[in-house]
Amino acid sequence: MSTHVTGPGLAALLPRLADWALLTAVLTLGILGLGPTFGWDMRFLVAGIGGILLGLGLAEASARLRWGFWATAGAAAGTYVLLGSAFAAPLEAIAGIVPSFASVRVLVLGIVFAWKDLLTIAPPVGLAAGMLVVPFLLGLVGGLVAGLLAWRARRPYWVLAPVVAVFVAGIALGTDEAPLPGIRGAVLIALTMPWLAYRRELGRGTVETITLQGSSPAAGAGETTRRKLRSASGQPSAAARSARTRRLGFGAAVLAVALAASLGAAPLLDQGADRQVLRDVVEPPVDLFDYPSPLTDFRRYVKDESDTTLFTVEGLPEGQRIRLAALDAYDGVVYTVDPGSNGNFTRVGDARSDLAQAADEDGTKANLKFTVGEYGGAWVPAGGQATGFKVTGERAADLAAGLYYSEASGTALTVAQLQPGDTYEASVLFPEEPDDAQLAKYRFSSTQLPRVYNDPPILGSKAADYVGEESRPVQRVRRLQQILASEGFFSNGKEGETPSLPGHGAARMLRLMDADQMVGDDEQYAVAMALMARKLGIPARVVMGFYPDWDEVKDPSAPLEITGDDVHAWVEVEFEHVGWVPFFPTPDEDNEPVPPQQQPKSTPKPQVLQPPPPPQEPAELPPDTEAEAQDPEEQEDDFWVTFRYWLRLVALASLPLVILLGPLLLILLVKVRRRRSRRTSGSPSRRTSGSPSRRVGGGWKEVVSLATDLGSRPPSRATRREHAALLQHAFPVAADSTAVLARRADAGIFGPGEPSEAEVEEYWKQVEEHLGRLAGSVGFWRRQRARYSPRSLLLDARMWTRRLTPDRWALPSARVSRRTRKPDHFSEPSG
Repeated sequence: MSTHVTGPGLAALLPRLADWALLTAVLTLGILGLGPTFGWDMRFLVAGIGGILLGLGLAEASARLRWGFWATAGAAAGTYVLLGSAFAAPLEAIAGIVPSFASVRVLVLGIVFAWKDLLTIAPPVGLAAGMLVVPFLLGLVGGLVAGLLAWRARRPYWVLAPVVAVFVAGIALGTDEAPLPGIRGAVLIALTMPWLAYRRELGRGTVETITLQGSSPAAGAGETTRRKLRSASGQPSAAARSARTRRLGFGAAVLAVALAASLGAAPLLDQGADRQVLRDVVEPPVDLFDYPSPLTDFRRYVKDESDTTLFTVEGLPEGQRIRLAALDAYDGVVYTVDPGSNGNFTRVGDARSDLAQAADEDGTKANLKFTVGEYGGAWVPAGGQATGFKVTGERAADLAAGLYYSEASGTALTVAQLQPGDTYEASVLFPEEPDDAQLAKYRFSSTQLPRVYNDPPILGSKAADYVGEESRPVQRVRRLQQILASEGFFSNGKEGETPSLPGHGAARMLRLMDADQMVGDDEQYAVAMALMARKLGIPARVVMGFYPDWDEVKDPSAPLEITGDDVHAWVEVEFEHVGWVPFFPTPDEDNEPVPPQQQPKSTPKPQVLQPPPPPQEPAELPPDTEAEAQDPEEQEDDFWVTFRYWLRLVALASLPLVILLGPLLLILLVKVRRRRSRRTSGSPSRRTSGSPSRRVGGGWKEVVSLATDLGSRPPSRATRREHAALLQHAFPVAADSTAVLARRADAGIFGPGEPSEAEVEEYWKQVEEHLGRLAGSVGFWRRQRARYSPRSLLLDARMWTRRLTPDRWALPSARVSRRTRKPDHFSEPSG
């Protein structure tokens, strides 16, 4: 019978081109899930699609050249390092394309750290510091694995695994904003289902062609039936065309129903539920315990740096204030940022775009430009509610990499610490401050603030006296503010002023409230009002910041030099549907305390010379005492603190070794476990003790596995003795023992009865001696490569997969042959 053979023309390329187009499209759908994370900067999509195309190219080369695992992995690693700079590190590469030391460093470190940075930086994450490594690496690995499964696996359905993995990764690494969820899901179904049907039909056509080419007059009934499906001209018969039409119609109907169901269910599933992604559960790596409260430096600014330029700000609207930090936790010593709120601080990155929902509120928007003078510290002055940052200057990279912002408190900090000469820009929004008539409509919010500790009880009693019977929320706050501002007196404790102690601990608050005259400055009055409000159940916090005396500013549009004399503190109270509203309880600076009446000086009496005291015997000095022994529990705590510190250092230092050597150690452990299982059960998949014949077969499998790792390619249909002949030619040093082991394995498996335990142990002893001769017949480096080679493990996996998934589309004779063949590496000898 003659058959038509298709040449290497366009028709032969169409299936492969269809695979390329389909895999590129469906993997791109998964990369699109990262759009909100990058603020829809299209360079993330360029990085993702570039990685997909490179991965498919590597898979194409691997399939055509029949590369092994290590060759494919090495080519992928080289492609990632050499070509990744243009896609994943364009800002660090030379001219945006040529690899440089900085770009290669970003690529290497990004394999480990880019995922964490992507989840801890507030979206949009920008492009610097390896952010593009994530979409590029997802595309590269996804394209490589999908291409290998499409062109080297027997079943096309395995391709769905990497496609779904990239799709899920785009969702998990994204934000709570779902980019076109219904459309992306519908397009994914619309593309994959017809392609899988096409690949399945293509496989059926290949089986029929092979059957017709290999037909003979003695063909069976099944083969005769397949012949009847084609007409004399070689074209499909009417019955075949009708069956294909029915399958296509049924598939189209199923596809239409699936698309309609997905599009209809997407809005319903998205209602009433918040989208949960990984960035919602990942805690940013910032420890607020490392940064002391800025309020502790309040008196230093006032007394020591009153005329020192801390920083210069340009663009500050007239009448507005600059926020430094919102403080919401008090422990009796200091008012500070709650250390437990570090989850509210997210990294800003290098993107200058919306960071908070405040960007959509009413108010005054401004772009502030800061130049740091003598100010230093982690807390970043940032105007009102920040909506974006842009760091410039020589230390821009360090400041941007460590810049964090809390939308809940409007507080920014940098772990790199601001230094003189640093410059940055902050896009801010100054919300409109409502009046009392507007606030009278709303109640206090139900925000849960950190519990207050060790505050003096007098604050609670004073707060109750000040508020009295007032029940209106805003008026209760006004009572606290007005009484403190009207009955208190102002003093910074400078030279020539009424003495006023610094600080705001519990003792200082007690001294302020229990004195005949309340004397203090912003630090004391703001803390006192916030603590009294908290005693009354009012959500309040202290805010520290700066603002100039606007009455003395001649040109509000000119750059303003902020000095230590411009430091201030005030109180914010949160109302429902309004947010945090500022209150100022500090008395006017000209409201100085009245000095107490002068008491008449007493006339001192003349001193009378007193006789000297009688001599005393010298006191006996106590014997030297040893240092008090440390508590055993304290010693244990110190030991564990030191141990954890060094353990953490060792873990960080060994991380590169674990990444490089971990796969090799894993392969070695799997092989050791496989040999132990074969010796006890005869199969690595069985945990119970196996029959003696299976254990003998396991010994021969161990010989085959070592030969495979040494470079021998075992035929899939050869008997033990046939393969022993091949091994004798490949390893002539162990030729005699190879033949003996093969014959003894056949005798132990097919002989009458089961081998004894002594025979099994003797066989395994010979196997181990034979393995030593095989390994000794090659050089050192080849022996080491075989020790860590996964070739035998991959061979075991293929044989295990064949046993679990028999060929459904094979001819009846082939299916019978598969069912009768024993589940071993090689076919058993006939007869």
